Amino acid sequence: MFPGARILATLTLALHLLHGTHAAIGPTGDMYIVNEDVSPDGFTRSAVVARSDPTTNGTSETLTGVLVQGNKGDNFQLNVLNQLSDTTMLKTTSIHWHGFFQSGSTWADGPAFVNQCPIASGNSFLYDFNVPDQAGTFWYHSHLSTQYCDGLRGPFIVYDPSDPHLSLYDVDNADTIITLEDWYHVVAPQNAVLPTADSTLINGKGRFAGGPTSALAVINVESNKRYRFRLISMSCDPNFTFSIDGHSLQVIEADAVNIVPIVVDSIQIFAGQRYSFVLNANQTVDNYWIRADPNLGSTGFDGDINSAILRYAGATEDDPTTTSSTSTPLEETNLVPPENPGAPGPAVPGGADININLAMAFDVTNFELTINGSPFKAPTAPVLLQILSGATTAASLLPSGSIYSLEASKVVEISIPALAVGGPHPFHLHGHTFDVIRSAGSTTYNFDTPARRDVVNTGTDANDNVTIRFVTDNPGPWFLHCHIDWHLEIGLAVVFAEDVTSITAPPAAWDDLCPIYDALSDSDKGGIA
Repeated sequence: MFPGARILATLTLALHLLHGTHAAIGPTGDMYIVNEDVSPDGFTRSAVVARSDPTTNGTSETLTGVLVQGNKGDNFQLNVLNQLSDTTMLKTTSIHWHGFFQSGSTWADGPAFVNQCPIASGNSFLYDFNVPDQAGTFWYHSHLSTQYCDGLRGPFIVYDPSDPHLSLYDVDNADTIITLEDWYHVVAPQNAVLPTADSTLINGKGRFAGGPTSALAVINVESNKRYRFRLISMSCDPNFTFSIDGHSLQVIEADAVNIVPIVVDSIQIFAGQRYSFVLNANQTVDNYWIRADPNLGSTGFDGDINSAILRYAGATEDDPTTTSSTSTPLEETNLVPPENPGAPGPAVPGGADININLAMAFDVTNFELTINGSPFKAPTAPVLLQILSGATTAASLLPSGSIYSLEASKVVEISIPALAVGGPHPFHLHGHTFDVIRSAGSTTYNFDTPARRDVVNTGTDANDNVTIRFVTDNPGPWFLHCHIDWHLEIGLAVVFAEDVTSITAPPAAWDDLCPIYDALSDSDKGGIA
C-alpha cells in the first residue's frame, strides 16, 4: 500500500472508532477470554466471553464479544489470553476468524484439532495474519467443540477506504453492526444432546418467552441519513428471517463479497452468514421494530421476543407500535458479484477438475451425522500437525474417511444433496469463498453470475443438490462443516487437505500448544459429558 493510502486507511479506522460507542480492538490488541455472569435476556448464568479488559464488574446485561476492526491491507496481531476458570464449561479454547482466507497462515485459522491444539487456561497465543485483499463483514468465534454456544463470539469488521459502494451510504461504524445470536439457559453440551434456544439476542440483548421485560437493543438513526448496517448471524443453530418495519433494505454485500445492489424487505440469514444493507432513514420520526424470527424454538413476537428497536432522533423512548409487512425476500440467486463474476471451469455440471459428492446421512444407532458414511471425529493430533509430521495423503491422515486430498491449481466442484433431518444445513468452507452454481430451491445451474460466499444453505427438499466451485490456490487443511454447532459436534464435517507440500511452517509458539494441552488433566480441560 502506498503511503498516502496507508494514511487514509488509518484515518478511516480512527473515524470508525470515534463514532462507535462499543469497545473495540484491532488491528492489534489483547483479547481476554473470561467467564462472566451475564443476563442478556433477564436470566443470569455464567458464560464464556471475549473482552478487551479482563476485569468483570458484576453481571453483564449484554453478551456480544469485543469488536475487532481494521482496514483492508492490515496485519492483524490478536493476542488471545485464556483466563477461563469455570469447570462446568470448557476451560481451553481456540478462536476462528470467520471468513478470512489465512493465505500463508493456515496455522492461525483456529479450528481445534484441525489447525491447532486448544489454548490452555492461563496461557496465551498470538494470531498473526495479513488481510491484503479482503474487506467487509466478518466475525470470530470459538472453534472448540460447542464452546461458542456458551457465548464466545463477536463481530470483526474490515473497512475499505476505497469501497465501491461508498457513495450509497453516509454512516458506517460500530453502531451500525447488528448481531443475531441464539442463547441458552443451560451450559452447551459436548454430546449428542441437541438443545433448543431459550431466546434470540440482537446486539447481545433480548427476551425469552414468559420471562421479564428486560431491556432490548436500541439502534439510533437520524432522519434522512443513509446507514450501512452490517448484519451478522452468530447463531449456533436457528436461521433467522430479518426485517425492519417500514423500511426497505438495499443489500450490497454477502459474506464479505460485494454484490450488485438489490432492494428487499426481508433477509433469511443462516448461521455464519453476513450481509451489509443500506437503510435510508426517510420514514416518519418514530420507533420501529427490528425483527429476527428464528425457524425453531420460540418463534413470533409475542412479548416482544426476537426483537430490537430502531429509534429515530426525536422519537419518544417507547416501544414501537409498528407492524410487519414484507413481500420481497432476498433470494440467493440474485446475489451477483460485480467483480470477476462467473464460476471457474467448464460451464457444465461435473465439469471441474475434481468433482466430489458429499452425501449426508443420519446414523440413528450411533446418533451421528455422517458424510459419505463417515462422521468427523476430532483426532488427538491436529490435521495440520500430522501434515507437518510427514502424513501427506488422505489415506495417511486422521480422522479416517473425513480427509480429502486436493492438488494445487485445480477447479473443485462440491455437490451436497439435501438432508432433511436437522435441515436446512448451512455449510461453511474455511480458506476460500466459493461460487454457488446451484442454490437450494433451484434446479438450475448458474455458471455466469453465481452467488459468491463462504456459507451456503443446503436446503431440505428431496430435489435439492446445492453445488459450489472454488480453485485450490490456498495451501492448508481447510474445514468444510455444517455451522449448526450441534451438528458439527456429532460429525457433520470433512477436511480438505489442499496442496499440503506448500504449507508455510507455523511459528514456534504454535509448536508449544499441543505439548501444553496434552499435559492437562480432564479437570484442567473442563466441560461436561
